[in-house]
Amino acid sequence: MHGNPVPDSYVYVTEEGVTRHYADGSVEALAWEDVVEVRVEGDTDADVLYTLLDRDGQGCVVPRSATDASFLTRLRYLPDFDLDRLASAVATSKEGYTVVWRSPDPPSPLP
Repeated sequence: MHGNPVPDSYVYVTEEGVTRHYADGSVEALAWEDVVEVRVEGDTDADVLYTLLDRDGQGCVVPRSATDASFLTRLRYLPDFDLDRLASAVATSKEGYTVVWRSPDPPSPLP
């Protein structure tokens, strides 16, 4: 039986946050209000990864191949997010990562 290969993950973008479901059943999710940093990095499989992090360093890794316009549209709502800086980082992605956005007012640490 032939058919399309099963993708290794699915990404859902909503007004509340972003969620990535992996083929093994694991899930990464992050609410937009908790995002304090956005990174771009090249992947060994020639894809680009967007990493969204919260103040504790936990986050959600989103492959560019799994995104659509709703993801980029939602990033624009982050305070002072620069789409040109994102596009430049994607165009020059390589080993390591580039921070393309940091929250100007990160949430206070928990007591």
